[in-house]
Amino acid sequence: MPELSDKDVKHYTLEENQKHKDSKSTWLILHHKVYDLTKFLEEHPGGEEVLSEHVGGGATENSEDLRHSTDARELSKTSKGKGEQKREGERQGEERERKK
Repeated sequence: MPELSDKDVKHYTLEENQKHKDSKSTWLILHHKVYDLTKFLEEHPGGEEVLSEHVGGGATENSEDLRHSTDARELSKTSKGKGEQKREGERQGEERERKK
């Protein structure tokens, strides 16, 4: 499978992620990758409530604290994310470009 370049990857701001925190559209950030978990909510072994505490934002720290199984870690690695979290420096650079 070919590696995607930065230009091929969609980047989302935290503000964009925060718009997707209900059962109709559920996004979560894990290790700087954005995942659409809408269809996975009912399947999550820890229950929908565990995920719903972190939707629209980041869950990396809590996910690591839980010490997920190897299978769970592999699932997150092989799941196709929507894109990546746009980090603060990237957002500032874009704003500078728009002002030019």
